[in-house]
Amino acid sequence: MSAVAANYEKLQELGVEVISISVDSQFVHKMWNDQELSKMAKKDVPFHMASDGAGNVGKIYGVYDENAGVELRGRFIIDPDGVIQAMEVLTPPVGRMLSESIRQIQAFQHVRKTKGAEVCPAGWTPGKKVLKPGPALVGNVWKEWDPFKDH
Repeated sequence: MSAVAANYEKLQELGVEVISISVDSQFVHKMWNDQELSKMAKKDVPFHMASDGAGNVGKIYGVYDENAGVELRGRFIIDPDGVIQAMEVLTPPVGRMLSESIRQIQAFQHVRKTKGAEVCPAGWTPGKKVLKPGPALVGNVWKEWDPFKDH
């Protein structure tokens, strides 16, 4: 959360909106922001922190743990049409890497901009080689893209 807050402007430049959802109340969110997140990010959390006390949203996204009454930490990239393009769910001992989320957002945006005429291989970053999907590429990706030098 603090990494997202610290990099929120970069996400906004990409046209991304962030919504954090947890089973905690808005009062817990405020305390968490004031006592911890704002100190880590060096500012208040600039995005919405929604309360899902009954876990209804978490159930829909498959991250609500009924036995523990908590939601697992998930990250969902949802396109402008409301379609989930990527999701990642991790248990609390391991944190996510925001730079990878940003890279994926840029890749999904590139594919959307080209209407699928170009796709982004593993490790792709803006300006790097893309692939043009089609019958000619099937069985020939190795000729078009070298995972050791093209990213």
